[in-house]
Amino acid sequence: MIKIGITGGIGSGKSVVCELLKLYDIPIYNADVEAKRLNDESPIIRQKLTQNIDENLYISGKLDKQRFAQIIFNDPEKLRIANSIIHPELQKDFLRWVEIHSDSDIVGMEAALLFEANFQRMFDKVIMVYAPVSLRIVRASQRDRTTSEKIEERLRHQFPDEEKVKLSDFVIFNDEKHSLIMQVSDLLNRIRTNR
Repeated sequence: MIKIGITGGIGSGKSVVCELLKLYDIPIYNADVEAKRLNDESPIIRQKLTQNIDENLYISGKLDKQRFAQIIFNDPEKLRIANSIIHPELQKDFLRWVEIHSDSDIVGMEAALLFEANFQRMFDKVIMVYAPVSLRIVRASQRDRTTSEKIEERLRHQFPDEEKVKLSDFVIFNDEKHSLIMQVSDLLNRIRTNR
């Protein structure tokens, strides 16, 4: 089995690339979605977050996302602690998920913070979905119905694209000039032939 990590900054189009990969019967684990689920359901995460971040983080058994975001995005040390609690549990959950999909020749994880979480070592290949920052800001602000200033603030919490490109095995350009379908097809051919 080949494990691939798919990353890219906010608004880069990594979810679109992952939807295309699913058309080729490649199971994709969405790290963002699964982290939200684990934050609500994992007793380990709950205990550690309430001990180390804020004892009032949970309301009716669910993580208060607004309160949590307000704390961690205004305190770099609390953000570091939160990541050190959530990322190992997410990694364990992904590895359990991989076992469930053991009949697949390729599986993938979509993760915006793949490098920030140091997940790249789990993968045989890392794919970076690249789009110009100006295009990413427009896409993300339309999708999230928010201001470009808020998107730029979120961008500041992510590794620069140039760094991600250097650390990746493949780059897919989602700049409205290159065909995503052709790039994904070519990528899969290259991964399967270079086992």
